[in-house]
Amino acid sequence: MDRYAVIGNPISHSKSPRIHGLFAAQTGQTLVYEALLGPLDAFAATVQAFRAAGGRGLNVTVPFKLEAFDLADHHTPRARAAGAVNTLAFGSDGILGDNTDGAGILRDITINQGCPVEGRRVLLLGAGGAARGTVLPLLEAAPATLVIANRTASKAAELAEEFSSAGLMPPLGCGFAELAGQRFDVIINATSASLSDAAPDLPVGLYAPGSLAYDMMYGRGDTPFMRAARAQGAAHLCDGLGMLVEQAAESFQLWRGIRPETAPVLAQLRASL
Repeated sequence: MDRYAVIGNPISHSKSPRIHGLFAAQTGQTLVYEALLGPLDAFAATVQAFRAAGGRGLNVTVPFKLEAFDLADHHTPRARAAGAVNTLAFGSDGILGDNTDGAGILRDITINQGCPVEGRRVLLLGAGGAARGTVLPLLEAAPATLVIANRTASKAAELAEEFSSAGLMPPLGCGFAELAGQRFDVIINATSASLSDAAPDLPVGLYAPGSLAYDMMYGRGDTPFMRAARAQGAAHLCDGLGMLVEQAAESFQLWRGIRPETAPVLAQLRASL
């Protein structure tokens, strides 16, 4: 039986085994998907052992996405743009590294939340790995503007500069304070602030009428970012659970050649929170 897994440290909290189990049942695929604890000092060896034992592919989560990029023999364009890998596929020609995070969040925003990105003003908060994987898919969706803002302005500027020659509208990079006076239709929190029960220190007045506030964090109810967004007039609030399901569907399609329906799986996960 084909074997897949998600590797991370810690990993016991992962919802990926349940998600992929539901995908397999829905699509009639026969496979096993498990959670794999990766030793912090032996990620590559653990991956190679899993592959040697017949594994077909891996999802990769914290803190191994950069190591997964280095381990892959080949990369998809979106993985190269992100500089990080969250999906590994094992084939006869080596290991393919992909990054499905950006496609996952874009599909969640545009399809599940019914919020178009094309022609809209988009603000991406953060300049770390979570933000990096999102920039190219957002640019490809043709927003009116994409601003990357970070507590350390230079990091946002550097990330924006990396995508200035992508053949698409270049993003802008700045610090949080420089956002004052601007308004956005979609604001995405890709910072780690919610992990410490905090919200980014943003100027007031950023949310345009009908705007969406999207926090990549999930499973904690309303995050501080979402509560602050509501108080500032955001019309719609969303956590990152849909992103988790949608990026998993991208991985499943890469491995199995079939895309599962995500709506029923997302509904089951929401019901169990």
